[in-house]
Amino acid sequence: MSDRTREPTTVPVDQGPVDQGPAGPGPAPSGAPVSKADKADKAHRPRFGKKPAQALPDLPPPPANAPTPAAPTAATAQALAGRPRGPRRARLRLTRIDPWSVMKTAFLLSIAFAVVTVVSVAMVWQVLGAAGVWESINSTIQEGIGGEDVSTFQIEDYVGTSRVLGFTMLVAAIDVILMTASATLTAFLYNMAAALLGGVEVTLAEDA
Repeated sequence: MSDRTREPTTVPVDQGPVDQGPAGPGPAPSGAPVSKADKADKAHRPRFGKKPAQALPDLPPPPANAPTPAAPTAATAQALAGRPRGPRRARLRLTRIDPWSVMKTAFLLSIAFAVVTVVSVAMVWQVLGAAGVWESINSTIQEGIGGEDVSTFQIEDYVGTSRVLGFTMLVAAIDVILMTASATLTAFLYNMAAALLGGVEVTLAEDA
């Protein structure tokens, strides 16, 4: 074989820029007219890595025989509104009583009790004197016993209003001291018992 058939001849061909069409990945050559298809394609392309919006999947329609929730009637609403509720209950435990507060309260109550006692005794004695009870007692003793010594006897000298009121006030003052001291001592004893046994349980209920 000759040298011409062994070595192919290559002819340089001047190839210009390849036009890849409107849908090609490369940019269009400068100076070339841009078609409407290229503009539409650029408008629909995502910009700077943004993903196109994905359509939500279609939910299946509800079955035809599915029951529809019925609206509450007026009678049902009235029955629910007028239904009595049970009272709320709370169980509490009384674990400590303040002795100072107990002493103040007991002192005030004992003074009130003493005043009521003195006033009530004075009113009773005034009513008995106005009703003539003391004169009746004096006449009965004078007629029953007789004698000169009994003729001047007066029951008011022994159970008169002044003596009775003085004795009542003395007893009321002693009651104030005793009631205050006993209430305070009771508070101390309850605190000691509550520390050992836990105190008294109280159940409270709220009115409906």
